[in-house]
Amino acid sequence: MSVSTQLGLLLWKNFTYRRRQTLQLLVEIVWPLFIFFILITVRLNYPPYEQHECHFPNKAMPSAGTLPWIQGILCNANNPCFRNPTPGESPGIVGNFNDSIISRLFSDAKKILLYSQNDKNLEGFKDLARALEAMQTSRSGFKLKHFLRNNETLSSFLRRNASLPEHSVQQIREADVNLDKVLLRGFGVHLRNMCPRKGGKQNVSDFVMISDQQVASQVQDILCEAPPTWLNRAEEN
Repeated sequence: MSVSTQLGLLLWKNFTYRRRQTLQLLVEIVWPLFIFFILITVRLNYPPYEQHECHFPNKAMPSAGTLPWIQGILCNANNPCFRNPTPGESPGIVGNFNDSIISRLFSDAKKILLYSQNDKNLEGFKDLARALEAMQTSRSGFKLKHFLRNNETLSSFLRRNASLPEHSVQQIREADVNLDKVLLRGFGVHLRNMCPRKGGKQNVSDFVMISDQQVASQVQDILCEAPPTWLNRAEEN
């Protein structure tokens, strides 16, 4: 019997079987179509999105030091995925938290403890400690002029670019500084952020108190009306 005859008989047998088993034939046709339509529905309801590459932070071994080892375990417990390379991937860098507050604190403490008693840097730390103690016990408060460097150019800048009279400039220099608010809320605040009329969350009176209310109002108006370039130049002075 030839191959074509065998193939014809096999097809005839299969066709006859399918014709007699109508329900089974429908199931064999409908079931793949049903699965296919499920895939189409899922694809239409949840379109594909681009997934960026993942950079996982490295975890330091105990031999790298106790602090990097603990930071690698606690700070990377959820194993986050970053779009850009992490600092720990650079050659020669063990951990990703060398710029953290506690790492810098330990680094500074190590430098202080290793310095000799005759080192001038240690004397500088002692002077700083005495200055902080004097600030804490001071009752007279701090003026804005106390924070200006020697040969300051702020006064001349205000007279020349803001057309303020000498009395107003002197009132600004003698303004009382609210040191608590400056330390707690002043980080990252610029002059352009001190105008509530333009969406700023702070104003001048939050940080400095000018005794002359007219001068204080004039300063607030200048900050709200001045362009950003002028405010940036004022900060540089």
